[in-house]
Amino acid sequence: MTFSITGICQRTAMAGVAITTSSISVGSRCPWARAGAGAVATQNITDPAIGNQVLDLMEAGMDAASAMAKVMDQRPHAQYRQVTAVDLQGNIAHQTGDQILGTNAVSQGAYCVGAGNLLSSIEVPGAMTRVFGDHPDLHLAERLLCPLEAGVSAGGEEGPIDSAALLVAPTPSWPLVDRRVDWSDHPVN
Repeated sequence: MTFSITGICQRTAMAGVAITTSSISVGSRCPWARAGAGAVATQNITDPAIGNQVLDLMEAGMDAASAMAKVMDQRPHAQYRQVTAVDLQGNIAHQTGDQILGTNAVSQGAYCVGAGNLLSSIEVPGAMTRVFGDHPDLHLAERLLCPLEAGVSAGGEEGPIDSAALLVAPTPSWPLVDRRVDWSDHPVN
């Protein structure tokens, strides 16, 4: 039902997420990025509070794995969540609960993590992280969008995708890119 790529640019310290799903308005609740911290994607039966909580801890100096463990430990309904995070040092964390919908997979790359659920193929996240790694000189927005397109080409979800979002946070405190397609027959294109 959702697949995403979460990553940072080592050159510029920008952080971001590209995500798409069959649900409406994915950009309002699933991608999180913050200057000085990193990026987080929360998906499946999402809990939007997770993103800011993980970012708060990463901004305070905690690495991605420690921040995610602290936020997800003893969290109600964690078994229904799929969460990925990358901090500005390139540390990666991910958690996929045992009640995630359908075929799900996660792929780690350098400075990125791809994840998805209700996928048509477990190859989707790997296709995304490969494309992210193949283009280190592109602007982070393009480095995230190209992998999302690769995920669609690798089969995407089991059903149609109807919304997508791209969020990139540079060094200022506001997003440089906050692009959302809340409902469309082709939200990634």
